[in-house]
Amino acid sequence: MAAITLIEAVNAAMAYELEHDQDVVLFGEDVGKNGGVFRATDGLQKKYGKDRVIDTPLAESMIAGLAVGMAAQGMKPIAEMQFMGFIFPAVDQIFCHAARMRHRTRGRITQPLVIRAPFGGGIHAPEHHSESTEALFSHIPGLKVVIPSNPSRAYGLMLAAIRDPDPVIFLEPKRVYRIVKHEVEDNGEEYPLEACFVDREGSDITLISWGAMMHETLQAAEKLAAEGIDAEVIDVATVSPIDMDTILESVEKTGRACIIQEAPKSGSVGSEIAAEIAEKAVLSLLAPIGRVSGYDTVMPYYRLEKQYMPNVDRILDEVRTIMEYK
Repeated sequence: MAAITLIEAVNAAMAYELEHDQDVVLFGEDVGKNGGVFRATDGLQKKYGKDRVIDTPLAESMIAGLAVGMAAQGMKPIAEMQFMGFIFPAVDQIFCHAARMRHRTRGRITQPLVIRAPFGGGIHAPEHHSESTEALFSHIPGLKVVIPSNPSRAYGLMLAAIRDPDPVIFLEPKRVYRIVKHEVEDNGEEYPLEACFVDREGSDITLISWGAMMHETLQAAEKLAAEGIDAEVIDVATVSPIDMDTILESVEKTGRACIIQEAPKSGSVGSEIAAEIAEKAVLSLLAPIGRVSGYDTVMPYYRLEKQYMPNVDRILDEVRTIMEYK
């Protein structure tokens, strides 16, 4: 067991599957010789060869189409999009083919593929390198959308994603690639998809988040505890389909909810969670549902990036407002 970062956990999970399943292949821009722009695939081509860890041209539509074709023939491709903002040329292949193949063929052909992409802001990159557009993919039936928040979840969820018989969009919050280490045993043990994780139990309010924002959310929960507010913290982890049972059980216990996300507010995953809570747990609510999010604008350049990103103070202010309702 070793202490590793989130990006090292992603690498370890892919290496485990490459080692133990000959149907697994990995490809994308610069993933081979260079080991990826963030080094997520570092060392994998040297160990498993150019036939299984493949450098591709700068052609996202081709990368996704190759994954669809391979998966249709029983392989298990892992395709990397270098940044979330570069994924849009691949959307036709993902939405119209990967997501629909099982339905189109009445279950005869499945799509056991993973599309990986670093996503989110916080690293002083241009806007096409900083999007949080998980809601676009969450809206498409047939896709699972997974966002790990820490190294142990990145390892277990990546294993589950590769082994899943249907397409998984695996979004890696690059801001936290290297900020924390977890003890992770490289034993091939997967985490369940379609499940939330309760990271902190509490009785006064439920804080709901995923990805990089889990770190600010947990920090806020600790500060709230010092004020006498006992917050329960839920890591959604799989934003499509969402494990609403865990969220509703928590909200029915605490009577209050606040959703924290980096993405723009309108039409977001947070909006869907808020609607589900309002629809199914309204009689348990003691206060309006709170939301802390990015703004409905393009991610700004680095000088204004901190003003765009939700932070601990914004979470604290929203929670204090919610707690004023008795």
